[in-house]
Amino acid sequence: MSYAIQTINLTKIFNTRSGLFNLLSGEKVTAVDDINLQIRRGELFGILGENGAGKTTLIKIFSTLILPTSGKVIINGFDILKDEKKIKRSIGLVTGEERSFYWRLTGRQNLRFFAVLLDLSRNKTEERIEELTQLLSLRGFMDKRFDLYSTGMKQKLSIARGLLHNPRILFLDELTRSLDPGTSMDIRLWIKDLTRKGYTVIFVTHRVDEAEEICDRIGVMSDGKIDLLDNAKEIRNYFRKGSH
Repeated sequence: MSYAIQTINLTKIFNTRSGLFNLLSGEKVTAVDDINLQIRRGELFGILGENGAGKTTLIKIFSTLILPTSGKVIINGFDILKDEKKIKRSIGLVTGEERSFYWRLTGRQNLRFFAVLLDLSRNKTEERIEELTQLLSLRGFMDKRFDLYSTGMKQKLSIARGLLHNPRILFLDELTRSLDPGTSMDIRLWIKDLTRKGYTVIFVTHRVDEAEEICDRIGVMSDGKIDLLDNAKEIRNYFRKGSH
């Protein structure tokens, strides 16, 4: 089987302090610890864990933002150590703490700006903005200033930016952290619909109920390891038995 993502003995170790003395002193933290994982194409895969479990570090490795200490990662058939540019063209990253939009620009103007950074042509940019406006129900908001958006609309525009270059894999890191329950539900329903359109989605959360609701499979992380990996039904049963 050809996987969207595959890891082999993936490990990331950080030095807890900077400076030559501390590098030599051996003070290190293992944030990702010998993970072997396969995520299927078109899957909505959940990464569940408390703060400090290693979830965000794992996503940053997948997104080529940081390099692993050891092990191997294959994204869409490309090795992250050899094919970084090809991987970046096929992935999108959206976080729950997005602060890089220009508040005085409209949603449309913001997306046009980021499209230039992605090296999209003007025609392709306008085409994608129109597609994403429909996909995310943004019509009526695209020409309003970003600082007038609700938190939910800001998150939707973040997702639109993550999809501008039409990546086939989308990483969503604690996307609903600051949203009210109603908006969170709307976002989760929309995320679930993405996989029906052929996207592979990796959904990172610390909320068990959220992961159970929408994910096909869930990997439960703690101390840099995936302690439990199963379908949503079995994960739900596991937590209901109070085993974790």
